Amino acid sequence: MTSFTLHGIPVSRGIAIGRAHILAPAALDVQHYLIADDQVEAEVARLQDAITLVHAELQNIWNELPADAPAELGAFIDVHALILSDPMISEMPLDIIRSRYYNAEWALVTQIEELSAQFEEIEDTYLRERKSDIQQVGERVLKALTGSANILPKGEGAEGGASMIVVAHDISPADMLQFRNRAFSGFITDVGGQNSHTAIVARSLDIPATVGVSNASRLIDQGDWLIIDGDAGVVVVAPNSVVLDQYREKQARQMRERKKLGKLKKMPSVTLDGTPITLLANIEFPDDCAHAMDAGAHGIGLFRSEFLFMGRTGHANQLPSEDEQFESYKKAVIAMKGRPVTIRTLDIGADKPMDFAEQTALNPALGLRAIRFCLSEPQMFLTQLRAILRASAFGPIKLLVPMLAHAFEIDQTLLMIEQAKAQLREQKIKFDAELPVGAMIEIPAAALSLPMFIKRLDFLSLGTNDLIQYALAIDRVDHEVAHLYNPLHPAVLYLISTTIAMAAKAGIPISVCGEMAGDVQMTRLLLGMGLREFSMHPSQLLAVKNEILNSDLNALTPLTRKIVRSFEQEEIIEAVERLRVM
Repeated sequence: MTSFTLHGIPVSRGIAIGRAHILAPAALDVQHYLIADDQVEAEVARLQDAITLVHAELQNIWNELPADAPAELGAFIDVHALILSDPMISEMPLDIIRSRYYNAEWALVTQIEELSAQFEEIEDTYLRERKSDIQQVGERVLKALTGSANILPKGEGAEGGASMIVVAHDISPADMLQFRNRAFSGFITDVGGQNSHTAIVARSLDIPATVGVSNASRLIDQGDWLIIDGDAGVVVVAPNSVVLDQYREKQARQMRERKKLGKLKKMPSVTLDGTPITLLANIEFPDDCAHAMDAGAHGIGLFRSEFLFMGRTGHANQLPSEDEQFESYKKAVIAMKGRPVTIRTLDIGADKPMDFAEQTALNPALGLRAIRFCLSEPQMFLTQLRAILRASAFGPIKLLVPMLAHAFEIDQTLLMIEQAKAQLREQKIKFDAELPVGAMIEIPAAALSLPMFIKRLDFLSLGTNDLIQYALAIDRVDHEVAHLYNPLHPAVLYLISTTIAMAAKAGIPISVCGEMAGDVQMTRLLLGMGLREFSMHPSQLLAVKNEILNSDLNALTPLTRKIVRSFEQEEIIEAVERLRVM
């Protein structure tokens, strides 16, 4: 067979070599037919039974989660259960059967396609990719309706003892559980992105993966030899012996390097010239703290609290209660054993709907989101603030507020924090009265008016993902302009470097919690700008630490200053490359 190469999105680093196992395609292509009036309730009951069966399946999978399963798997199964319980899935298809006389499969697919179309319009990367979760839940119900066999392989590995590389249109996190304890070394999907659940699970399992490889499941044949280069997002199909040997050597080299990195866990994070650097972890769920501790994180730099709100409808009584939030925050604080936990207040609204049926704004990235949304829903915001404050009695917490741009927003937020404290004092509930409050610097206006933030707040955190997007006026999930998303643009470097410098001059702590913090190609550049706190996914921490241990700030700083003053893209790229080999 002639060798060829496919390109996708790299989501989990490393090299995987093995035989292709093609999973059956999506099951959303179903028969469409109308039913008679006297068949309606029987068809409704058939769909209800299928939904009940899937609920039981998900509960069974959750109950049988192995002790060493990544925390994300249990959380994502919970998300699928919430989706299944949502009236948009559990009730609307029944209404379609009753009103349009569709058969159960047709009614379900109709509703799934309508919801998928709504999610396609969402600008936020993470939530836009939740469309795949809705489709995965729909497929599971369809399989229950049709009694179709499980599509996942039952064998222990591919022929000849080769590792198995799964190729599919998409894979649900629940289905990925079935690959554990099998010779499963990587996977490729036709769809997905950096923030798809499949990608997040791949990173947590530390499995090489490439997603968004269009038509991979059609172009690759069962049993084909495959190479996944998870660093580049490249898939080599039917490689010749020379290429195979090259990648096997690269794979062996990476394994040796990983073993070396593992020895860095207990080493102090200090540059060659003796400057200590703080390495923090970004988490979505309290159970992620175990990964952060294992990687040697000094604390949590970003706890994305909105994950506690996902899959809920917008009615107040269906949002997480104060006690539910408190227990989650408390769990994270206790798990970190005295290391600080930075909790970001709810970053949701407009482009991050809490209701599957909620309509998004015309331009959601610029709409009612994050702190704007929280200030418009004061009771909901006070509930979260009280929960965070209560958890602060059990260990050090820092409160981080997203998307601030105006002095009055900061002042209103601080007033609400004081109000929450007063309510807790009234109830004689303990909390840390000196809990530090900080701001995400992710809007250019915030970076350019930093003194008003420094005057009012205790610390800052640079959210480079949104800062770059807003500074360059591009939507990084829009394929037409995504190539313009550039962390090395002169304007972006100016905003980041001046923000770090001004914070340092004022003596206020500042970290970077965006993707740049976990990118080893940016580590020395950020160090040279004066950054002393990095926050990233736990899996990236040791590689960044390795860069830090081999960096000399005396040599980096002068060259970094020249980079920041440059306005020529090629000069900047070349200079950043020189930083990496110093």
